[in-house]
Amino acid sequence: MFRTLALGLVSALFFPAMLACEKTPAPVVPEASHEERNEQEDVLMPETIKITVSGKSLPVKIVENEATKALVAALREASISYEADDYGGFEKVGPLGRSLPTGNAQITTQPGDVILYSGNQIVLFYGSNSWSYTRIGKMEYGTLDELKSFLKAGEGKIKVTLSL
Repeated sequence: MFRTLALGLVSALFFPAMLACEKTPAPVVPEASHEERNEQEDVLMPETIKITVSGKSLPVKIVENEATKALVAALREASISYEADDYGGFEKVGPLGRSLPTGNAQITTQPGDVILYSGNQIVLFYGSNSWSYTRIGKMEYGTLDELKSFLKAGEGKIKVTLSL
C-alpha cells in the first residue's frame, strides 16, 4: 500500500512538472502593415536631424511639435535641399519647397536656432531677432565664429541640405 501511495505521489508531482517544461510554440505575429509602420515611425521621433552646408554637417537637436513631425516624415522619404541667403545681418533664410504646420509664438532667437517662418521657409540664425516663429531646433556647434563660418554668414547664398 505504501508503494502504491508513493507511486501516486511521485506521479502527481512529476508528470505536471514534465509537462510544464515542454516548450510552447511562439505565437505567430503578423508583419506590420505599411500604415502601422508609418504610425510607429511617427511615434519614434529622432532627437536630431542633420544640416549640411558645403560638405560639412552639424546636428540639429529638434523640438517635438507638429512642424518637426511633418519635417521628419518628409525627411524619411528623402533629404531636402534648398538655397538660403543672408537677411538682416543675423540669419540665413530660404524656401523649404513645401509647407509645414505652424505653431507660431513670439520668440527671441539665439545663434544656432533653426526656425520655421511663414510655414514654408527655414531660417538659420547666426544672430538674434524677435518675431513670431515656429521653433524647429538648435544647431549643435562650437563657437559663434565656427557657426558663422559654417553658415558662410554675410557671404550670400548657400545650398542647405536637411537629412536624418
